[in-house]
Amino acid sequence: MGQAAYLSKHHIIESNYQIGFYVSVPERLRWPVLAIAILAAVVGSQAIITGTFSIIKQCSALGCFPRVKIIHTSSKMHGQIYIPEINWILMLLCLAVTIGFRDTKRLGNASGLAVITVMLVTTCLMSLVIVLCWNQSIFLAICFILFFGAIEALYFSASLIKFREGAWVPIVLSFVFMVVMYVWHYGTLKKYEFDVQNKVSINWLLNLGPSLGIVRVRGIGLVHTELVSGIPAIFSHFVTNLPAFHQVLVFLCIKSVPVPYVQPEERFLVGRIGPKEYRIYRCIVRYGYHDIQKDDVEFEKDLVCSIAELIRSETMEPNGRVEDLQKEDEKMTVVGTSSAHAEGVQICEEDEDFTDIAGSSELKEIQSPVYPRKRVRFVLPESPRLDLGARAELQELMEAREAGMAFILGHSYVKAKRQSSLIKRLVINFGYDFLRRNSRGPTYASSIPHVSTLEVGMVYLV
Repeated sequence: MGQAAYLSKHHIIESNYQIGFYVSVPERLRWPVLAIAILAAVVGSQAIITGTFSIIKQCSALGCFPRVKIIHTSSKMHGQIYIPEINWILMLLCLAVTIGFRDTKRLGNASGLAVITVMLVTTCLMSLVIVLCWNQSIFLAICFILFFGAIEALYFSASLIKFREGAWVPIVLSFVFMVVMYVWHYGTLKKYEFDVQNKVSINWLLNLGPSLGIVRVRGIGLVHTELVSGIPAIFSHFVTNLPAFHQVLVFLCIKSVPVPYVQPEERFLVGRIGPKEYRIYRCIVRYGYHDIQKDDVEFEKDLVCSIAELIRSETMEPNGRVEDLQKEDEKMTVVGTSSAHAEGVQICEEDEDFTDIAGSSELKEIQSPVYPRKRVRFVLPESPRLDLGARAELQELMEAREAGMAFILGHSYVKAKRQSSLIKRLVINFGYDFLRRNSRGPTYASSIPHVSTLEVGMVYLV
């Protein structure tokens, strides 16, 4: 408004569009206005950064943006987040635009088109809110969009005139981000559809028998999966090519929930897949965004204790229960960590000493190194007393824990089918594959021991 007042009085000038903002400010107020402008720029840039973090987080949660590292800076306010990658990208873009233009006029044109476009889009979306959320009449929404949209359309058309003079920058940046979001969402959707279509049913598992048609070796096998129900296709792919697996099988799913902390007594959701003699379980572990994940030793102890507590809790149900194998996979029991249920099953682990196994020093020099073996014992409460079946299952779980635990990670590589169109092959084979390779992986992958980790690769033809 100050610039408009100055232009109305000094409309006869030698060169057009050369009157800056500070030229229209009186000499006595120039330095205070400069200080206010700097503070306003700081507030505005902080608002843009915070809004960008929030939008990127929501898009990532909806599967419309590659995974990034999200740091929650407050344990009370869920919306206070920080994303290092986006912060660096914003800094580089700001430097690139500033160095590339070197002119406040072009920067103003780019900023003006971006701002008025956001206002116009907000007005259009607000009309949908009036109809869908507030349940008002369509006539009121049309009046709203005609009144405010007409005013904003005038500013939008005026900003489009400056398209070649810097206003093209927000259009190009929005187009680039839209392509990235579309490619990632399309690839993620096709991958999820493949997982759902190729998910192994419980009938396939039951037809294999208690041994699953393979050799069951000692130990506990943890299969990491993102599915909270059903058996992932990576498991059938593994046992088809290598017909051997551990005697106790656990499908592990780690989820992050939008709360600061998850109580220890609500950490684990444990269920059984198939009959008891199959020794197959499902465990969903929930972490808050401020929870510190324990090391592998403590996590393994809590996991084994939660399975043992599930076995004990099943014996406490009166008169047993009639099992429906089709719905058994959907029944989950909330079990806390070993420190949360002090009255439940506790685990005691000791290392055996193998120093006196070899008879002489000569044999010690040539034989392979012997690592200490764990002795695992479950401390059960006095009541209720367990039946023979539950004791046998706990005994087998104890022996499997003594033998060790292996982590099986699935890596899926999405590829387009040969008969797919050229655009689809470019999007899946190059665009989505590039984004997948350069985005962050699951958080649990960095916390598991690499010595006992087995990675299983599988190609998804979509």
